[in-house]
Amino acid sequence: MLGGQKVIVWSLVNRDGVLGKHKMTRRKFVTGVAALSSLSLAGCGWRLGNVREPSTITGSRDQLDLYTWAQYTDQELLTTFAAQTGIKVLADVYDSNDVMLAKLQAGGGGAYSVIYPSDYMVQKMVDKGLLREINRHRLIGLDNLFPRFQSSTYDPNNRYSIPFSWGTTGLIYDSEKLKTPPDDWDYLWQHQEELSKRMTLLSDVREVMGAALRMLGYSYNSQNENEIKQAYDKLKAIKGAIAAFDTDAWRNQIVAGDLLLAMCYSSDGVKISQDYPKFKYVLPKSGSSLWTDTIVMPRAAPNADGAYAWINFILRPEVAAQMTQRLGIATPNRAGFDLLPKKIQDNSSLFPPQSLLKKCERVTPLGAFEQVYERYWTELTSN
Repeated sequence: MLGGQKVIVWSLVNRDGVLGKHKMTRRKFVTGVAALSSLSLAGCGWRLGNVREPSTITGSRDQLDLYTWAQYTDQELLTTFAAQTGIKVLADVYDSNDVMLAKLQAGGGGAYSVIYPSDYMVQKMVDKGLLREINRHRLIGLDNLFPRFQSSTYDPNNRYSIPFSWGTTGLIYDSEKLKTPPDDWDYLWQHQEELSKRMTLLSDVREVMGAALRMLGYSYNSQNENEIKQAYDKLKAIKGAIAAFDTDAWRNQIVAGDLLLAMCYSSDGVKISQDYPKFKYVLPKSGSSLWTDTIVMPRAAPNADGAYAWINFILRPEVAAQMTQRLGIATPNRAGFDLLPKKIQDNSSLFPPQSLLKKCERVTPLGAFEQVYERYWTELTSN
């Protein structure tokens, strides 16, 4: 984990020499500098570059410091913004929401004016008094968002956050090797022998337990310990067939042919399927999790003017459309969506139909009850 160690700031450059989407995961990007070689970034067409030490971070008005997920540090985006505003943007990356929160609480994030937490983390940061309330009068283009993104359960009326991208959690599989495609979570149990040691689940307690809960007809956010125990028992039954609880390495492994199926976030699944069409992403028909990554301003943001300029830039329809096309992320921007080619608009992996989305839930903080999930998770993954 990066927490407690020297933070390395870096960029990822793709085959065309442009920083682009290379999302290890939404919540866990890299477990340390030593892990870079094992992730085989070069083998995927990416190289490490533009290393920046924390001491170079400043709070000047002509520099905007972002703290974000690596897949969002798109160089074309940064260059265009700098050319139009005169503000240089430097992006540091984190590997999980928890690492980001820990750094911010420890005082190490005081130089950042923009941060990209996931939906549930926005709630936690608001409760801890870490975020600056957004002045809506300084925003241009908020009405470009789809109505469902103009207010949310995790942040009513977008007081503290602006949605940046959204997606689901599901399954990616090799369509050339699995002749019967998965359509729901129970596929893992029904095809346990065929998938034995050739499937992975996320290393995420709420996602994995949530998937089992949905398969059983319960809520992703259940607070009934009996239901949690049932989900644990189901997962324990296939534990021997699971190659790993993994949120990172599955991508290289499935491309190499070592895996037949992996639980993943839609942004990862869509990107893999774009690069390798034989891999297909499926949103389970019984439902899954629905997530949103957002843009927020920390309370101590040193360049608030630059942050508002950045948010307004991101809200522009043409910018939103370009990011979807370059990065393979689902935009919450309705005006941007309207600019996309019909082929992308009709991509059900990127933009699932409402009939499926209605069965999905946001992962919400459960307070002290999360200890129940953690207890069963530790039992599941340690034995």
